[in-house]
Amino acid sequence: MDTAIFFAVLLPILSILFLLTRGRRKSTKKQPPGSLGIPIIGQSIQFLRAMRSNTAEKWLEDRIRRYGPISKLNLFGTPTVFVNGPAANKFLLTSDSHTLSNQQPQSIQRILGYDNLLELSGDDHRRVRGAIVSFLKPEVLKKYVGKMDSEVKHHIETHWRNKQNVAVLPLMKNLTFDIICSLLFGMDRGPRRTKMIDGFQCMIEGMWSIPINLPFTRFHRSLRASTRVHSMVRELIQEKRLALKKGQVSPHQDLITCIISNGGNKGNEGVINQGEIEDNAIIVMIAGHDTSSVLITFFMRLLANDPIVYAKVVHEQEEIAKSKAPEDPLTWEDVAKMKYTWKAAMETLRMIPPVFGAFRRVLKDIEYGGYLIPKGWQLFWSMSSTHMDEHIFADPKKFDPARFDSQASIPPYSFVPFGGGIRICPGNEFARLETLIAIHYLVTQFGWKLCCKDDTFIRDPMPVPSQGLPIQLEPK
Repeated sequence: MDTAIFFAVLLPILSILFLLTRGRRKSTKKQPPGSLGIPIIGQSIQFLRAMRSNTAEKWLEDRIRRYGPISKLNLFGTPTVFVNGPAANKFLLTSDSHTLSNQQPQSIQRILGYDNLLELSGDDHRRVRGAIVSFLKPEVLKKYVGKMDSEVKHHIETHWRNKQNVAVLPLMKNLTFDIICSLLFGMDRGPRRTKMIDGFQCMIEGMWSIPINLPFTRFHRSLRASTRVHSMVRELIQEKRLALKKGQVSPHQDLITCIISNGGNKGNEGVINQGEIEDNAIIVMIAGHDTSSVLITFFMRLLANDPIVYAKVVHEQEEIAKSKAPEDPLTWEDVAKMKYTWKAAMETLRMIPPVFGAFRRVLKDIEYGGYLIPKGWQLFWSMSSTHMDEHIFADPKKFDPARFDSQASIPPYSFVPFGGGIRICPGNEFARLETLIAIHYLVTQFGWKLCCKDDTFIRDPMPVPSQGLPIQLEPK
């Protein structure tokens, strides 16, 4: 009896001690190595300086050598953990919305808004993403290949024909912005487009910056431009609503009318509110304009430096051109034949991804790689960390489209220019279309030589080649 009483008393005590010691072990789990630096500023200035001097990859490689694949720092006013490798990419891209959210640094939030796909999680993300994908899915985009073809032809006739020298990046920004305005917003050419692009360029310059709103800062200038752009987009949305109500436009005329028709005017769980339409119109504008213009620009630079790949791309595109009457627009079926050209484009994305990296917000204390990452911190990952890893891609500095002959040979979550998982870029098919159509007309109508011996580039935050990549044109 005494023994039974003894164990009856002992067992609860042991249980309590076990729970206490388990909690103590959990609470003493180490944070990742590294320093948070000066409050608010942290390592932001060092990181931005490395971005603008094109040494950001080396800056991160130095961190990896010093601390390993997981380390803490402070970026843009928030304690941050940098994680590296395919496993880290998979963790970031596939974690559920109760563990990680897509919340961005303060600078991006305040400039782009709080209701876009970069911020939303869970049901809100699925609802808004569904509305956007309803326009950007392949079966819908098939209908707009001819319209995109027309924009590219007009651009070449206006800005390339009868020119001896051009700077590629500014022209590609004009082209992709015109395509965005035409297909996604239904905006005609004219002063309104010009005003929009001027404000847009100023707005995105401060997305990766220290969020200190003082008159002399880049962040302040971007905030002011953001106010102007949001106002213009808001006005455009109201015009679309009115035109739809009067039956003056088709519900699928462009992205905005499609979103409004699919959810923007319905009183159900699929409703997309005014702020969400506004913020996501701007996000789509960035994805379709800035990233694609960078891809096409560096694609042209790499082709100029590699005559073998260039010849293969030209051969593929000229075969397609020969199969058509001179004035016939490209079709969806034509674009589907551009297999080698798209492999070369993917190799460009591997070597020079337009987006350097991305952030996730930690929603609860988590353990990763043996370290504790506290709730409220952010995780940062970089595409280049796996894209340029020699253990994943042999001789990573070599431009070699043959890497993509069989994508099954590339380890999962190693090639991630469009992200992955449920958050894979919804506009990746749109980007493929505008890239391939633009390259088709450029390589079939022109040859080119690089005019600038300096082949470096900076990130601001997108890659910008020296002098905008000046080339000498050789009309065919």
